[in-house]
Amino acid sequence: MRRTLILLLATAVLAPVSFAARAATKHGAAPAAPAAPKARTVITHGSVVIDGRRIAYTATAGTIILRNKAGKPAASMFYVAYTKNGVHDPGKRPVTFAYNGGPGFASALVDIGGFGPRRLDWPAPGQIEAEQPPYRLVPNHYSILKSTDLVFIDAVGTGYSRIVGAGKPAMFYGIGADARSFSQFIQRYVRKNHRFQSPKFLLGESYGTTRSAVLAQDLVGKGVYLDGVILCSTVLDFPTLNFTPGNDLPYELYLPSYAAVAWYHHRVQPRQPSLPAFVQRVEHFAGGAYAQALFEGSALPAGEKAQIAARLARYTGLPAALWERADLRIPLSVFQRRLMGTGSSTGRFDARFTTPELQPLIQEQGDSAAGAATTAIWGALSAGFDEYLQRGLDYHSKHLYVQSSAAAFKAWNWGRYEPPLSALDQGVGTNESVMSVKNVAPALARAMNNDPGMQLMLNNGWFDMATPFFATNYTIAHMGLPASLEHNIHEYYYPVGHMLYLNRAVLPQLAHNIDAFIAGASQSG
Repeated sequence: MRRTLILLLATAVLAPVSFAARAATKHGAAPAAPAAPKARTVITHGSVVIDGRRIAYTATAGTIILRNKAGKPAASMFYVAYTKNGVHDPGKRPVTFAYNGGPGFASALVDIGGFGPRRLDWPAPGQIEAEQPPYRLVPNHYSILKSTDLVFIDAVGTGYSRIVGAGKPAMFYGIGADARSFSQFIQRYVRKNHRFQSPKFLLGESYGTTRSAVLAQDLVGKGVYLDGVILCSTVLDFPTLNFTPGNDLPYELYLPSYAAVAWYHHRVQPRQPSLPAFVQRVEHFAGGAYAQALFEGSALPAGEKAQIAARLARYTGLPAALWERADLRIPLSVFQRRLMGTGSSTGRFDARFTTPELQPLIQEQGDSAAGAATTAIWGALSAGFDEYLQRGLDYHSKHLYVQSSAAAFKAWNWGRYEPPLSALDQGVGTNESVMSVKNVAPALARAMNNDPGMQLMLNNGWFDMATPFFATNYTIAHMGLPASLEHNIHEYYYPVGHMLYLNRAVLPQLAHNIDAFIAGASQSG
């Protein structure tokens, strides 16, 4: 990716200057400003069979222009929308705005990954031949188009979304700035397509769940109330995931995921028949005796330390001696490389996948190690979506479609809310700009408190090592939501990793749960 960016920059620098520009420079006049970008759309039509019924739909691939406070173009955001045909009152049908995370990832994964009307036929763990081209894009009989229109949005700097005109990276590359750009996009889409009365939903995956928390608060504050927020593989409180010195919380919150992955790979003996029951037992230990042992630190007696290490070994398949040597604290990277015991490492995004280590004796694999799950799906995603855009949606661009932007990730502002992007922002003052956003769960709690009809859906993968399910539970339990609204929370678990749609056996239940959630939330709203 870095090499590609450098090549593109070099091409831009060496591009020939027009005759008009050279002439203007020669006579001392400034070159003419580039023409303001215009929104464009390309419309195609398709159909898909869901639950035995054929659904005809209109696919719209296009851009919406975001503007700064002065009304000047600042970004062009790309989206793909699917709207069901033949609806009596389209303006009242539910609409879901969906996106991926990163930050710096486009929305292709949640589109052709598993929620749109077409999906990639993903390779299963160990299915090496399916990781090679040609790839199959098949009708998605489990698309949630059955219950909602869908709008898949690419964050600025990803896909075909890009900074233009008066735009600057700081206006988009940060937790607060990113959420406000999505907020403006959604407001403009709703106005353009007359969806004011539609039940509205957000669907975010991974960092997209972080975005959803801040975005929900921003939208509700502008009077755009939401019927529901759907979080897939959630991260709202980053200290729950960061293995930093003095922070023991991640060791407790990752332990149930370690146990689930060890159970999947038959590293736990005897193997319990019920994964949920096994995980529940580990959760009780993680939040009880294990948490107490970590709290004791060096004051923990040697005998008790040995007992805790023995239980950790039974739950994870790693030797008790290793747990003792690690002072009862084994970070994720070590667990991934030690579990299989054969020079292989489990995936972080989906620990069902494994990959051989090139140099198993080095401490870390290095930045160039893509990871087992990413290695398995990246080729299909990149080639599959590019072809789908051009041949399926008839959308052509002179720009390359950016699945993952290293530049956006590197420039990301993790610590502050930035000044407002647009005149659409209301309110007085920007004192919030100094507020820390390491934990955005309170933003979601405030949104739900101000919009008490909003429902929250949490979807978790048992084998997700990027955003572990126990950390999600902990975060939600500590987000400060009033007790009267706790019944608005709905939580589900699936035998898969971070990308819930990678296990095709999960798709029917995942679609059923989301369809039911949207139907229930729309009625309650």
